[in-house]
Amino acid sequence: MPKFFNILFIFLASIFLLFSCGQKFGDARKNPTNALERARKNVEEGRGTSLGGLMGNRGTNYEFSSSNPLWRASLEILDFLPLNTVDYSGGMIISDWYSDSSNNESLKITIRFLSNEVRSESVKIIVHKKNCSSNQNCKIVLMNNSTLVNELRSSIMRKAAILEKDSKKKKK
Repeated sequence: MPKFFNILFIFLASIFLLFSCGQKFGDARKNPTNALERARKNVEEGRGTSLGGLMGNRGTNYEFSSSNPLWRASLEILDFLPLNTVDYSGGMIISDWYSDSSNNESLKITIRFLSNEVRSESVKIIVHKKNCSSNQNCKIVLMNNSTLVNELRSSIMRKAAILEKDSKKKKK
């Protein structure tokens, strides 16, 4: 009797697995009848593979940091700062705390890249100001709408526009 239940269980499980795939049938009017055209359409929709895909021609749009004018401009503008994190793939530059020796104030600048376009909305700049007293009691303040943030943004945009203009001249 247990052998019967095992066979019944295997049969029901295989029926369930076979019919649970949810095969959807396409509209014959929308699919090409020629096999080569149908295969090309499947590859374009990502439902197949091609030798071109295996050879590295996948149609992706990777940019190196040296070709991104916003990235290059930001690094050139912030070249006097000690940098803590520079992550091109994450789109972020974070400086270390910077201060001149004349006072107890330090600045930390974070730049986030929201897109590769040279526009002021493509860059988010965050500045933190740390003010420390003589007994190492420090207070950190976020400076969102300060003149420093606006000056940094305008400097980066000007430099990025110049770099983009120069790169377009070189391509011609």
